[in-house]
Amino acid sequence: MRNAGAFEALYSRGAACLTARVSKSKTNSAAPVSRISFVGRSGGAVKNLGGFRKQHHTLPDAVNAATSAFLAKLCAGELAEESETMFQRVRAAFGYKRAELSLGVASPHAVLTARDLVYEIGYALAESEPTEFVLTRTLHSLATPEVLERSELDELFAGAFGGIVFGLGKGVRVDAVIDAIEALPSGATLRVDYPSSCAHCVLSVEGVAAEVICDGTTLEMRFARNGSPRELAREFLAVRAAFALTKNRVLAGLL
Repeated sequence: MRNAGAFEALYSRGAACLTARVSKSKTNSAAPVSRISFVGRSGGAVKNLGGFRKQHHTLPDAVNAATSAFLAKLCAGELAEESETMFQRVRAAFGYKRAELSLGVASPHAVLTARDLVYEIGYALAESEPTEFVLTRTLHSLATPEVLERSELDELFAGAFGGIVFGLGKGVRVDAVIDAIEALPSGATLRVDYPSSCAHCVLSVEGVAAEVICDGTTLEMRFARNGSPRELAREFLAVRAAFALTKNRVLAGLL
């Protein structure tokens, strides 16, 4: 990757191309990329959180406001400790002064806002299995392209992220993306999977170790292994090149 600015500009052009091809909205303007985020996900059992007491607590059996508030109490200790540790690490790595960064913690979320970046940590119950939680870490709002090239950033977030999420300012119709891909000739290496609701779709290409998930408001490229921000940016360009070799116009427009 020559530089981070080239990476961001490259994807902005791709998102605009996709919207122009498959969006059926009345507006003719292309949807720009509103935000680029590096996302890492992990999880575990609710009963293993520090605040859970087996003698007094019952595991959640649904995801709702009450059980989400319960989770917020259970994970408060872990969230406070991790966010404070990251605050100190970011402050030391970038040499920030007091006025250049702040930390807000309101369990189950924490937001570290610094001069050059924003980092968020969030806990949520797993929709498919409420006795489990999902922990999401997100890096976004890098101040300049040069921030992505700094070694301090890679050291801070080494192996932290498994995907790059692109927010679409205007959005795109998921069913239109699905229809465009399913209209391809039989035998195409591009595959699309989706639920009956068509709330999202997952695109994959044989031989390429990444997936593209589209939910109408975001596009996420999810990689086979975690990496640092700079590593993922490089992987994005490499995977995009591999997809281009399929000579699939729909996929080229998407990426």
